[in-house]
Amino acid sequence: MQARAPIRFYHDGRIVEIADAEPTATVLDWLRETARKKGTKEGCAEGDCGACTVLVAEMAPVSAGGLPTPDDTNAVRIGRLSVRPMNACIKFLPTLDGCALLTVEDLRQATEGDDDDALHPVQQAMVECHGSQCGFCTPGFVMTLTATYEKHCEAGTHPTRAELSDDLAGNLCRCTGYRPILEAGQLMFDLPRKRIDTGRIERALLQIGEASARYEGSQARYWAPRTLAEFAELREAEPKARLLAGATDIGLWVNKQMRDIGDVLYIGAVDELKVIERSNGYLRIGAATPLEDAFKALVAHWPTLSEVHTRFASPPVRHAGTIGGNVANGSPIGDGPPTLMALGAELILRKNKEQRRIPLDRFYLDYMKNEMREGEFLERIDVPLPAAGQEVRVYKVSKRYDSDISALCAGLMIERSADGAITQARFAFGGMAATVKRASEAEAVVVGSDWSEAVLQEAKAALVSAFTPMTDLRASSNYRTLVVANLLERFWLETRSGTLPALAPDQTSIYATMRQ
Repeated sequence: MQARAPIRFYHDGRIVEIADAEPTATVLDWLRETARKKGTKEGCAEGDCGACTVLVAEMAPVSAGGLPTPDDTNAVRIGRLSVRPMNACIKFLPTLDGCALLTVEDLRQATEGDDDDALHPVQQAMVECHGSQCGFCTPGFVMTLTATYEKHCEAGTHPTRAELSDDLAGNLCRCTGYRPILEAGQLMFDLPRKRIDTGRIERALLQIGEASARYEGSQARYWAPRTLAEFAELREAEPKARLLAGATDIGLWVNKQMRDIGDVLYIGAVDELKVIERSNGYLRIGAATPLEDAFKALVAHWPTLSEVHTRFASPPVRHAGTIGGNVANGSPIGDGPPTLMALGAELILRKNKEQRRIPLDRFYLDYMKNEMREGEFLERIDVPLPAAGQEVRVYKVSKRYDSDISALCAGLMIERSADGAITQARFAFGGMAATVKRASEAEAVVVGSDWSEAVLQEAKAALVSAFTPMTDLRASSNYRTLVVANLLERFWLETRSGTLPALAPDQTSIYATMRQ
């Protein structure tokens, strides 16, 4: 293989070149063991605690359809840059090629202001509000709050306390408590302004360029093509190579299971696979679109998906992970597939230049098995745009409100005609079987009905008989069976005509009210 070495990225005020790291070396390990930057901490090594949070900046791709705009996504858009908080513990070092890496040590020299020796406003606010006790989690909080600071400075707004809580959902603190940290997040906007010097970063990234990466470690090869055509050719030529997107799952294989994943084909450098657009009655979402951007676009069309978006993993995971990776991974407890299945999503699979379309509800064959053929990959997800008379809800049940894996997830949709009769229904569930699955028997009960209480009870009985869920650490079989029927009743209560109005997106959970 013709290797292109080294990997190049901007960090610590200069362009760094890496020529000897393995494709699965993590950014965190490189920072602490090679660069000797000890500010970024290792807590869980699986993307849960946020102690290793860093900022990754890259030249923002331009969406052909105009989505997402800077206001549509939590990625910080500053000029031509997209800046995202990510977990360094599960981000592989070669994926930084062509990007900029900012850590807590960079906040002084990577920012612009009158006093280069002054603390960054986030750091100063943490000091003044006593937002640090043992200090282990503090660098991660500081970097997440820096992303929040930049986002709101760019927009000319101040975040609410609830918005700060949502932004910090991926950062855990064991001793300080969150009140002083949230107070710091509010105070930082009142201190002398100090912004990231994006001009310096842009110039460095332009100097690095956008050449496709072909990298060879001592044990495995790594490819990061920049164009869709090149990616498709490589996928066909190297069908055994591991497809890598955000590494939010694969990173755990390496860190926790010590697995050798072999050669790596990275999808995250292909901007054509990050396009979100409206076309021919569909919302089309490229497979490499970050989960954060994808769900922002979905919520823009279906506001009732707001809560599942906020509760989907954590902000750093949503910024790293992709919608295509979540779907192709095929976890039976994933939150993306029930949501998309309820919306009637279709997948566009591609092998080199050939495409084929398949409904998402026919994609999964068995536990972690799907319809993908050798040399194929998921190119995009097509979601039919909302129709008149359509009601959609997604309910997530988990032990924690924030940053938790679902015990079960229900994606529910009905569509009614002008006279109120149900013309279409899709009830999709995660956590109830070996795959995410539609409850076709319950759907058949409600289609053609008037959505009465008698119909609800019949549908609940059909729903319960359709699944035999397992018992595990998250929930028992009996609990899942009971809750899934209750969720269908909740859906009925929120959507039956002439009685209770549908709840607003910020009122769909008692927790949302408690967090205000």
